[in-house]
Amino acid sequence: MEHYPKTATERFDNANFHIKYCLSIIKKYIKGDIIEVGAGCGSFTRRYYHPNLKNIILTEKDLNNINILKETFKDNNNVKVLHSPIDEIDDNFDSILYFHVLEHIEEDLVEIENAKKKLNNGGHLIIMVPAHQKIYGNLDKAVGHFRRYEKNFFKRDLLDLKLIDFKYLDTLGYFLYYLNKVFYKNETYPSDLKIFLWDKIFTPITIFVDFITRYNFGKCIIAVYKKK
Repeated sequence: MEHYPKTATERFDNANFHIKYCLSIIKKYIKGDIIEVGAGCGSFTRRYYHPNLKNIILTEKDLNNINILKETFKDNNNVKVLHSPIDEIDDNFDSILYFHVLEHIEEDLVEIENAKKKLNNGGHLIIMVPAHQKIYGNLDKAVGHFRRYEKNFFKRDLLDLKLIDFKYLDTLGYFLYYLNKVFYKNETYPSDLKIFLWDKIFTPITIFVDFITRYNFGKCIIAVYKKK
């Protein structure tokens, strides 16, 4: 989005436990030359960033977020912030990251095709998206989601990329999101208190629940593809 809602950015940015949990699943794939498409205000970037990472390009459309990213990483020589779509960038990458971005792109398969062209052989395309269209609600509309995703989108050979890791995460978050949609029909953004309870109370529990249910259900999906 050209102007991502500031309220959503600020509140989700406080979900430290959830973000760290998601990254713990995929951090091993983030290496080499990296591009994070739609980096927002850097909620994920700040938590996976390490000075020893080779080169990181962060793309973003929202000018306010671009300014935040540039300020955050102004002293990090291995980070570059661009206001460009991936198909206009000349470099190729070992890791291409889409953290809650693909749902904002109407032509998502075209975007993945463009990403594939920029991915080095043996490189990883890492996708994180909201799951289950049936819980699509006011928040999804407000932040510009075209859809939530179902498992069948992530085919084992999507555009000739090999699926090497697939997980649902945040089982309890699904039920919280669903109940919030039912009982707070007119609400757009969850309150700071709700974010706090979900992140600091329920996420530690859902880590255990996700594990014992073998990552077969949850509020979001993580899919990792490797270029053959």
